[in-house]
Amino acid sequence: MATAERTNPTAMSAPVTRAAARPSVQVAAPSRREFLYYIWGASIALLLGQTSAGLIWFAFPRFKEGEFGGTFAFNPEELPGVGAAPVTVASGRFHISHTPEGMRALYQVCTHLGCLPKWVPTNFRFECPCHGSKFELSGVWIEGPAPRHLDKFVATVTYADGTTVETPTDGGAIPLDPERQITSIQIDTGARIIGELHP
Repeated sequence: MATAERTNPTAMSAPVTRAAARPSVQVAAPSRREFLYYIWGASIALLLGQTSAGLIWFAFPRFKEGEFGGTFAFNPEELPGVGAAPVTVASGRFHISHTPEGMRALYQVCTHLGCLPKWVPTNFRFECPCHGSKFELSGVWIEGPAPRHLDKFVATVTYADGTTVETPTDGGAIPLDPERQITSIQIDTGARIIGELHP
């Protein structure tokens, strides 16, 4: 006896759709050799970038005029008389002293541990407030734990006739001619002359 098959009329009428098979995309991992090429390339690019930045940084001046590390224009009219108290330029960290030997631009920092010696007019000398080192008007060590005389900056004196005189390489004084007019005094705080060791 034949059995009747039951069919779902809705199922028969709906078309059967199947998802289209998509091709699978596989990303191949780089080989060890390719990976090393990438690493070497990135390293070389980084090295070249750092070298270029360093060259550019050194090519341009680091200090502007009037900033410590740069050049200061000192007014010749403010030059102290021979044997008078020095003039301190705090922004340049130097003292201008004028002794019978000539003019000096003394670095304002003590050669012991970097404190700032002050000019004491009653004792007529520089005295360090930290450990008691004492220096003459010329920067020569008198007493205390400082191992050497005060450091000096290179100064350039220009006269009205256009001639210039510069600090000697040993840090000595610039002899000044009182008969000639000084038109400019330049202090290069980027050119420091280390003071000599005292005996």
